[in-house]
Amino acid sequence: MSTPVGTGTPALAGTAEPDGPATLGPAGDGPAGGEAAGERTVRVVLVDDHRMFRTGVQAEIGVTERTGVEVVGEAADVDQAITVITATRPEVVLLDVHLPGGGGVEVLRRSAPQMADPERPVRFLALSVSDAAEDVIGVIRGGARGYVTKTITGKDLVDAIFRVADGDAVFSPRLAGFVLDAFASTDAPPVDEDMDRLTQREREVLRLIARGYAYKEIAKQLFISVKTVESHVSAVLRKLQLSNRHELTRWAAARRLV
Repeated sequence: MSTPVGTGTPALAGTAEPDGPATLGPAGDGPAGGEAAGERTVRVVLVDDHRMFRTGVQAEIGVTERTGVEVVGEAADVDQAITVITATRPEVVLLDVHLPGGGGVEVLRRSAPQMADPERPVRFLALSVSDAAEDVIGVIRGGARGYVTKTITGKDLVDAIFRVADGDAVFSPRLAGFVLDAFASTDAPPVDEDMDRLTQREREVLRLIARGYAYKEIAKQLFISVKTVESHVSAVLRKLQLSNRHELTRWAAARRLV
């Protein structure tokens, strides 16, 4: 196993989503939380810029004898991800959407040769705190095989990993609709120049502010400091030429971001 990037202790946050992940395509036969562990092992790389979260995922799913998942590497940004993926050639990459260096979409773009390998394809499963339609559609268009949120349980995450390794497309239940709607349409989505001015992290903060989260709650949700949240809010207000969070909430609601 490659040397992990950093250490920590917490496990996966949140509770299970109703009914577990939805699968598009033929049902796989992977283990549900390790019930078939020992018969097969799936090699996985974790890509997330929060060290504590990576450690929690590793603790939750990385006991190979129990889950059938072997974590062979970790990365905290785009460049590290490409290096580790190239060196280890995992079957599945658990990919955060928002990463330093260009985000999950950039990892997918630079990993196109590995994804296209007919004999040993590297498949990607997005694992993110974001449930925004544009994030889901962006990484799926980039080549990811599925998208689940960080409220997923360890058991359901193991099942999703095995299904993606088998070539299925797996989504948290309500996110599957975003993908079906996007690919059912023949028209390209309109360009929102105002949204394009914001970074991925600023969009995350914007969405949580619009949903009524306090700064401390946002900081906890995104694993950043309150001061960093304040800086992001100031940047969003400046870029959108808004005066306060109430105007920001109305702006977000008008674009159905709440």
